[in-house]
Amino acid sequence: MMDFIFIIGPSAVGKTTLAKALFEHYNGVYVEQNMVPEFGIPADCPDVGIFEEEVCFENVLLQLEHFYKRGLRNIIALDFDDYRTRELPLHFRGRRFITLKLISSDPEQIRRQMIHRHENEGGLFAPDNIVRSNEKISSRPLLPNEVVIDVAGKSKEEIFSEAVHLIDHFEPDLDYSYELPDEKLFLSWVQSRNLR
Repeated sequence: MMDFIFIIGPSAVGKTTLAKALFEHYNGVYVEQNMVPEFGIPADCPDVGIFEEEVCFENVLLQLEHFYKRGLRNIIALDFDDYRTRELPLHFRGRRFITLKLISSDPEQIRRQMIHRHENEGGLFAPDNIVRSNEKISSRPLLPNEVVIDVAGKSKEEIFSEAVHLIDHFEPDLDYSYELPDEKLFLSWVQSRNLR
């Protein structure tokens, strides 16, 4: 059993699909950053993007801590800014967590998935950014307790089975040395961070 299961990766790689299946399987908790309630932006806010992202991320951290303190485990969290991925090992050191980094060695596959999702469900549509974001997320070194799942050519059932096997057999490191990696290794939807 894990305390926390984080799922990261480029848009349209299948994070939400996997998270929902894992939630049903483990009967834990399911938290997406976009579940944060709507809130107003102060008129004197110097950077709306940074303010919005900070409030959302801080809210998710508080939710995760609340569920953990209430005794819930297998807490699944996703959809935070990739820039925040680098902070997870700081916030959750000493906890049993795993980060599933979903990537595709076939970026055309996730580009097609994004187009299909957009045509059927809406959502973020930036197919030209898929290759670049997939490359950037794929190429950075692994963080503590992070593992890779390459979704290329796999069905959602195969990806789910691989994820469950990893989660059930992974022994997380609870006491590691860690310094924040260079932020330029990560992406951010906050344009003023200039992490593209």
